[in-house]
Amino acid sequence: MTTLTFEELAETLLPNQAIAGLDLGTKTIGLSASDLGRRFATPRPVIHRTKFTQDAVVLLAFAEKEKIAAFVIGLPTNMDGSAGPRVQATRAFVRTMSEKTDIPFIYWDERLSTVAAQRALLEMDVSRAKRKERIDSAAASFILQGALDRLSMLARASDETGSDFS
Repeated sequence: MTTLTFEELAETLLPNQAIAGLDLGTKTIGLSASDLGRRFATPRPVIHRTKFTQDAVVLLAFAEKEKIAAFVIGLPTNMDGSAGPRVQATRAFVRTMSEKTDIPFIYWDERLSTVAAQRALLEMDVSRAKRKERIDSAAASFILQGALDRLSMLARASDETGSDFS
């Protein structure tokens, strides 16, 4: 299982499973995790990238510790919606990770997530040095919170129509 749509994810999630948000960069991977009720995204420490195999070991250990059922990974499309080189790198990362785990990935349009994270950190009066340290995980939280809100919307819609989404 490589990637899922949100509808497919909603059908496969079980109670008390968390979801992780990923903001994939060239030097770090921003991380966030949901609570087991999948209502809130919380930033976690970044993974400082070394080589893929080591990054995968750290990411999968995080997934096991946090009871992660799916990864929501930011897809860095250009503002006009076209796919740039970072989109290709993100898709390649997911393909390679899929060889190492059965945990599914869901792509999320991450346009402006870093801008939103920067604004939030500025509003919290976080120093410049701390912002640099926290920006990737804050962006991962924005990505994940958007996905959690989407899943919640799907659940409400299915309750109204009587379909099976949890």
